Amino acid sequence: MTSLLTPDAAYAIEDRRLRPILEKVEARERLSYEDGVTMFRSHDILALGHMANLQRERWHGDVTYFNVNRHINPTDVCVASCRLCAFGKRAKDPNAYTMSMDQVWEIAGKGYAEAVTEFHIVGGLHPELTLDWFCEMIAGLKVRYPDVHLKAFTMVEIAYFARRAKISIRETLQRLKDAGVDSMPGGGAEIFSERVRRIICDHKIDGNEWIETARAAHEIGLKTNCTMLYGHLENPEDLSDHLVRLRSLQDDTNGFVTFIPLAFHPANTALAHLSSTTGFEDLKQIAISRLMLDNIPHIKAYWIMMTPGVAQIAQRFGANDIDGTVVEEKIYHEAGAKTAQHLRRQDILRLIREAGREPVERDTSYRPVTRTESAFTVLV
Repeated sequence: MTSLLTPDAAYAIEDRRLRPILEKVEARERLSYEDGVTMFRSHDILALGHMANLQRERWHGDVTYFNVNRHINPTDVCVASCRLCAFGKRAKDPNAYTMSMDQVWEIAGKGYAEAVTEFHIVGGLHPELTLDWFCEMIAGLKVRYPDVHLKAFTMVEIAYFARRAKISIRETLQRLKDAGVDSMPGGGAEIFSERVRRIICDHKIDGNEWIETARAAHEIGLKTNCTMLYGHLENPEDLSDHLVRLRSLQDDTNGFVTFIPLAFHPANTALAHLSSTTGFEDLKQIAISRLMLDNIPHIKAYWIMMTPGVAQIAQRFGANDIDGTVVEEKIYHEAGAKTAQHLRRQDILRLIREAGREPVERDTSYRPVTRTESAFTVLV
């Protein structure tokens, strides 16, 4: 393994406030909320990268994971009007869409032909589609593509389904699990700060409800991812608080598999006056996330949001996952993302190898996958 800096890299720390944090990292001690605030206020990106790389290599050595997946967004119709969102549309919007069951299954089939191991399914909060409809959709996918892992629905969607069906969160989750949902993505968390949520996503469940929905999922055996949206109206205190609250739930449930910091794309939203994040900020978020989330095994650099080039560098700043082929991504491209909507498997392999890491294709549970061009085998 080759570290970002030499083992005695204390000399490279320009921000003296980080030296006690380095001592904690070297001693494998948990960092505090105050440490998180200090790191978010620091501009010493190389020191943060060195510490995060140390943690990353303790967890994963030189391995960087990726998967062959397909995103499916059944509808962009949404009753919420979040200022952060460029994806959701009102039902009467002539540009809005809602797929039929057959369309969902057809789109999934195109991905299946490419030997995907995962369907990633999220969408808007549709005022007419019922929980029964989504259960039927999931069951239909499971029958048609039994070997593909179904990672479906954010905590926000689950809470909306439950409210419309007038049943509990737990019962809603159980029905979807019984229909074939294998795990859940971590979207919709945004930032837990109520001050910020009132401005950017006041139509969504609050931070406590997001946490408790994730807790319920974990308690019935559904593993989930978790996220944090940055680059909008948050401050260092908000960011550190968000990470500490995720870490606390992980202490209780051990249900989070991967954390994905998500860069805010302001174009085509009500917050279009804000600037996009920089590569410096993206790398900083990855590094601090790895340092604070000492109990969540995987940190993903989502290439769709931060560009393949920055995601590649992030593999030396704490990330150990670069996401997957995706095939077609709608949510962030509606908000002005300029990245491609699809990367070929060989492109991902090249990005990882050029970063000096060892690429390992995985399934959603991080089991290694071997494949031919049209089939895959999970190595149990």
